[in-house]
Amino acid sequence: MGAQNQSETQFPAEARPHPRFKLQTDIRVYPHSADVLKGHTVDISESGISAMLKLEVSIGEVVQLEFALPSGPVAIRAVVQNKIAFRYGFQFVEPDPQGVIKAACSYLAALQR
Repeated sequence: MGAQNQSETQFPAEARPHPRFKLQTDIRVYPHSADVLKGHTVDISESGISAMLKLEVSIGEVVQLEFALPSGPVAIRAVVQNKIAFRYGFQFVEPDPQGVIKAACSYLAALQR
């Protein structure tokens, strides 16, 4: 296999259950261990979202996320899956509220073709 990029070995594309779409919007993260953290999203899929945060959140912690999508506002719980510098990956741990995330991903897929 040789000299693979480390991010490829940690997060192989085929391991992702859903495609990701670029999305830049404000996000609020409510961890149990600290006050609300504000940041902005990078991308989203039906199963998770990534965001840039200035303050640290622990990997493995379940947090409440709040952000706005073209299809409406979202408040959903997620687990912090990974961190690379200030970029965090969150996996949703509850169902998509009213299908808002799935609708937004469909919309973004059409826009980003």
